[in-house]
Amino acid sequence: MKPLSRRDVLKSSLLVPAAVAAQPLKPIEAALPAPLSADASIPASDPSEPGAGRERLLLDFGWRFHFGHACDTSRDFGFGSGRAGNFQKTGNFLPAGSLAFDDTDWTAIGLPHDWAVELPFVNDPALASKGFHPLGRNYPETSVGWYRRVFELDETDRGKRISLEFDGVYREAMVVLNGFYVGRHSGGYDPFRFDVTDFANPGGRNVLLIRVDATSSDGWFYEGAGIYRHVWLVKTNPVHVKQWGTFVRSELKPASAALSIRTELVNDTAEAKNARVVSTILDPDGKEVGKAVTALISMSARGEQELEQQITVSRPRLWSLEERNLYVLITDVRSGGDVVDRYITRFGIRSIKMDSSRGLLLNGSPVKVKGTCNHQDHAGLGVALPDSVQYFRIRKLKEMGCNGLRTSHNPPTPELLNACDELGMLVFAETRMMSSNPEGLAQFENLVRSDRNHPSVFMWSMGNEEATANSERGVGILTAMKAVAYRHDGSRPVSIAPTGAIGTGGLTVCDVIGYNYEDPQAAAYHKAHPDRPVIGTETVSAVGTRGIYITDPSKGFVSSYDPYTTTGRASAEGWWRFCDSQDWLAGGFVWTGFDYRGEPSPNGWPNISSQYGVIDTCGFPKDTFFYYQSWWTQSPVLHIFPHWNWPGYEGKKIAVWVHSNLDKVELLLNGQRLGMQDVQKNHHLAWNVVYAPGTLEARGYKDGKLVFTKIRETTSAPAQIALSADRMEIAANGEDVAMFTVEVRDAKGRVVPITENEIAFKIRGEGKLIGTGNGDPTDQSPDKGTSRRAFGGLCMAIVQSTKTAGTITLEASSPGLAPVTLAINAKEAALRPHVSEWERKIPEGGGANGLWRPEHDSVAEILVLSQQGAQLTGSADGFGSSWAGGNDSASPIEDGSMSGDRVTFRIGGTIYTGTVDNDRMELARSSRSDQRSRPNPLELADKTLAIGPAPDGSDPSRGPNPRPQPAQQLVLRRVTR
Repeated sequence: MKPLSRRDVLKSSLLVPAAVAAQPLKPIEAALPAPLSADASIPASDPSEPGAGRERLLLDFGWRFHFGHACDTSRDFGFGSGRAGNFQKTGNFLPAGSLAFDDTDWTAIGLPHDWAVELPFVNDPALASKGFHPLGRNYPETSVGWYRRVFELDETDRGKRISLEFDGVYREAMVVLNGFYVGRHSGGYDPFRFDVTDFANPGGRNVLLIRVDATSSDGWFYEGAGIYRHVWLVKTNPVHVKQWGTFVRSELKPASAALSIRTELVNDTAEAKNARVVSTILDPDGKEVGKAVTALISMSARGEQELEQQITVSRPRLWSLEERNLYVLITDVRSGGDVVDRYITRFGIRSIKMDSSRGLLLNGSPVKVKGTCNHQDHAGLGVALPDSVQYFRIRKLKEMGCNGLRTSHNPPTPELLNACDELGMLVFAETRMMSSNPEGLAQFENLVRSDRNHPSVFMWSMGNEEATANSERGVGILTAMKAVAYRHDGSRPVSIAPTGAIGTGGLTVCDVIGYNYEDPQAAAYHKAHPDRPVIGTETVSAVGTRGIYITDPSKGFVSSYDPYTTTGRASAEGWWRFCDSQDWLAGGFVWTGFDYRGEPSPNGWPNISSQYGVIDTCGFPKDTFFYYQSWWTQSPVLHIFPHWNWPGYEGKKIAVWVHSNLDKVELLLNGQRLGMQDVQKNHHLAWNVVYAPGTLEARGYKDGKLVFTKIRETTSAPAQIALSADRMEIAANGEDVAMFTVEVRDAKGRVVPITENEIAFKIRGEGKLIGTGNGDPTDQSPDKGTSRRAFGGLCMAIVQSTKTAGTITLEASSPGLAPVTLAINAKEAALRPHVSEWERKIPEGGGANGLWRPEHDSVAEILVLSQQGAQLTGSADGFGSSWAGGNDSASPIEDGSMSGDRVTFRIGGTIYTGTVDNDRMELARSSRSDQRSRPNPLELADKTLAIGPAPDGSDPSRGPNPRPQPAQQLVLRRVTR
């Protein structure tokens, strides 16, 4: 077998729990990691070593979607009605799960998918937590969605174990494969898996049907609806590593690291098997630095085996916030002389300790956690974020100086943790349900097992603001949950984000005492319990609207000056001054890093999103961003606000604030000096300035020298549009995205901060517009629309590549302003290993007989005809044609000879039947409207579609009386299901 290099590993989909970047990580000395390249944004496709037996295939492309109904079975594809919609018989669960089911009126979609973000806004106070999207028992017609996917398995898959892995579905998922009910999962955030081997069709087609019910809620914030994370098809040999079945613990020595490697094996056969495990460690450069081989292991039939190995790595390169060194564990399972499984695990070598007097110690050095809490939705996308958007968001937080993230209030997607591993961000990973019931413990176990190899995760959270946690009952619940964490990890502390009192009841079970907002209580607790580590699990809750400086409840806007908080407790400055002055305090997590849908405090309708974020929903910073940047980074910062467009305020005083970490700042208005102030650590500077249009200037001094100047100018009217993108090259893989920023500027090129021009978008080339936003918490424009109003002079368009390399051009236009374009490159890129979109071609000249001979009741939907080089489409949904036979072994046919085959097909709304006879096909209208029914007997008609030359050999397109040339080729193509 060929050696597996680190590049092979990094290009493989076999990484667990998710794939990683295609480039080896290098230490980066700059304050921020370099922007993602098109190569590194999403992993390239390189299959595992031949013969290793494991495939992990992305199952995101080629889905069909249709709304169901939570109350009406006739609108829910018969679910719950009659024998076909219940659990009475195995193998014929629902008609929609059969291959012959007609899903042509279903919508073509790809994953991740959030249908809630595409729903209209409804002014119902009960929907405030859902961003005013109609979900729940009062909205049954938009609370259930059905997903359907047809795919093929190779004959070589017979004898393998076939599994479906879901990274996250909101909220209740029911899975059906080939008409067989597989199982259900409740809970919208934790990953889950089903072994579908017994229901799969190796060597044939398979129909995957998933019903998702988002009627119920977990949270009081926007949670989306649908299959909003990745889905994977996994194939293994019967003897294999269990899902999330490897774990690497590190113990640092003076010049080495002792690695303890736990491996869990499964023998999914009916007889005992012998196996041997070979564990190999690759360093960040792909060099082998350690190997361990077990003795022969005897595994019982249908049994599992857990084993441990020890490897010492000399002079390890540690993972830290600055040096994101990542190692790779290759686990080979050998049985019968062959490698029957290869499992890849990425991990980091580092030490974590929570100290009661020094806070968090990362590799022995104190690190103050400068964190933010975050929900998982983004402007234009809802909760269905492409992988590269996770990196975009983490980079924004890093730019602010943030080094910690709490996954409020649920388990994160694997790609978020990959971004934190690679960019350097500490993660406080939280479960959704604080409970010792089977469901709650299973959710927490899934979180711990799936994420325990991520070096960025430094602590587990067992819940959020659960009053029961403070009680005696909470002792039992949290003790059971802690035991789960210790059983499957044990290398990290556990905590909880509490409400009310600190360190009482079940909170005493925690390794680290968390507190939400109660800074004075935290100080008192530390004084009384100096031996217990403490961290601020949730802090501040300051609100503000980007670019707004006068609170106006009638408009739903809140001033961006810092003191306004919904908790009535510390502002951003007040909290950080306290936190920074207490060495014993490990740090804390600000509520929140980004604005998010739902929870529109302090306002209700028309607000559809919160205003807690330091950054708005698009990723545009608010002014408080620069306060944190001043004191959370070492880079010089000088930020002045507000804007200087205040018509009607001439002669009135305007509060002018400056965030800076320089020594002194001087303020000038139109050249007139307004005074110089000394910068105090962790404070802002303020002046009251009588407004006059012109130029407001801040000059920053360091060591007596002028080092920075920032200005705010009164702009003129909007005169132009400017476009920029976070990346000028992305991967042409159908997944990668670029974030386009739109600025409305005046004639001098200055952003007009009070304009709200409507911006229309058009895409040309190999890309598609997948969302827009502007950060306005009251904007109810469609997130998937083709236009967006500017807010504070800004808006955003999110563009995704197709699978074809080329140029992507975004055009932005607005009435009265000249359109502008910006082109980026979609670089050719191999796709991640994925399940094909159910397409099979006949070998050239092979005809249909070599692949499939239709039955007499076979039907074909012919939607694409080729005539004189033009494409004639008879389908409004843009999909090609498909064949479905009278049995489940039918296969699609493309560009093949069909002589002698009998077909039924549809052009537009007309259904025809016919038989292909050599080079002619006679057509007849069918009296039946149901395409899936048996076609009528053949009737000759006056409408003829010729395949090849006319019967008399003449060329009807030439001569004195030319006639329209008949179609030269009948093209049957199945593009996507």
